[in-house]
Amino acid sequence: MQSGSQLPRWLTISLAFPLAILNGWVFLQAVQYFQPLVNIFVAAILLAFVLDYPIRFFQKQRVKRKIATIVVLLLTIVLVVALGFTLVPLILEQLNELTNLLPAWIDSGTEQLQALQTWAAKQKLPENLSSLPTQILDRLSNQLQSFTGTILGFAVDTIGTFFNVLLTVVLTIYLVFNGDRLWDGIFQWFPPHISTKVRQFLREDFHNYFIGQATVGAVLAIALILIFLVLKVPLALLFGLAIGFFSLFPFGTGIGIAIVSILVGLKDFWLGVEVLISAVTIDQINSNFIAPRLLGNLTGLNPVWVVISLLLGVKIGGILGLFVAIPIASFIKDVADSWRDGSLKTEETAIADTQE
Repeated sequence: MQSGSQLPRWLTISLAFPLAILNGWVFLQAVQYFQPLVNIFVAAILLAFVLDYPIRFFQKQRVKRKIATIVVLLLTIVLVVALGFTLVPLILEQLNELTNLLPAWIDSGTEQLQALQTWAAKQKLPENLSSLPTQILDRLSNQLQSFTGTILGFAVDTIGTFFNVLLTVVLTIYLVFNGDRLWDGIFQWFPPHISTKVRQFLREDFHNYFIGQATVGAVLAIALILIFLVLKVPLALLFGLAIGFFSLFPFGTGIGIAIVSILVGLKDFWLGVEVLISAVTIDQINSNFIAPRLLGNLTGLNPVWVVISLLLGVKIGGILGLFVAIPIASFIKDVADSWRDGSLKTEETAIADTQE
C-alpha cells in the first residue's frame, strides 16, 4: 500500500481540493455566525496596525514605547474629535444637500436629453436610438436615488451602533498596548522559520496596501477638492472625498470619477465634462508619478485574482471585507510563492532534503 508521500501529485491535489472547499465553507459559516464580533475584531486589528507606525516613529526618537503609545492615543483622540466637529458635519450636510438637489438635477438632465432627442429627431435618426438617452436617464435616476438613500442609511446605522464603536475602541487600545504579546503567542504555534517569514509577509503586505494606498487616496482627494473649488463644482468637498474613498479599492477610482461626473453632468453637461477631464488628468498624474514612488508593486496580483478577492471579501465581510481582501490575497500569494520556491521549508524538511 502506498504511503501519503508516495501518492501521485494529481491524486494529492484531487484529494486536497474538496477538503479546502469544505474548510472554506466551514470558515464562512463561522464568520457569519459570530458577526458582528468578527468585524469588530478585524477593525480593531487594522486600527492598531495603523497606530503602530507613529508609535514606532516616536520610539526611534528614543521615547519609551508606553509613553509613545499614550501620546499617539491622545493625538488620535484629539484628531478624531476635531474631525467630528468640523469635517464630519460638513460631509453629512452635503450628503443631505445632495439628496435634496438630486431631483432638480435629474429634471435638468431630462431637459438636456430632451434637447438632444429633439436634435436627433431633426437628424432623422431611428426612433429607438433617439429615445435611448431618455430610457438611460430614467434607469440612472432610480439607481442614483436608491444609492444616495443607501449611503444615508449606512451613515445613520454606523452612528447608531454606539456599542460596537465603543467595543472597537476598547479592543484597539488593548491591542496597541498588548498586541505584540498576543501575536507572539499566536506565531509560537508555527515552526520558527515559517513564523518569521509569515509575520514579515503579513506586515509588508498590509503596510504596502493600507499606508501607501491611504496616502495616495488622500493626495488624490485633496487635489480634486481644490480643482473642484476652482471649477465651482457644487458639493466639491463631498465629491472629492468620494473619489478619494473609491481610490482605496482596485478599479475604484474610475467608478468614483464616473459617478461624480454623471451627477454633475445632470446639473450642467459641460461642467460634468470639465469634472471628468480634470479628475482623469489628476488621477493619471497621481497614478504615474506619485503612486509608484509610494507603492511600488502594490500586490503583484493578477487582475483576475484581484476581482475574485474583492468579491469574496464583500461576501464574507461586507465593506470591511472589501478593505482587507487585497492585502490578504497578496499575503496568501507571497506565502504560496515562498512555499513553491522552498524558502518556507521547516528545518526537518530541509535536513531530510540535504540527506537525500
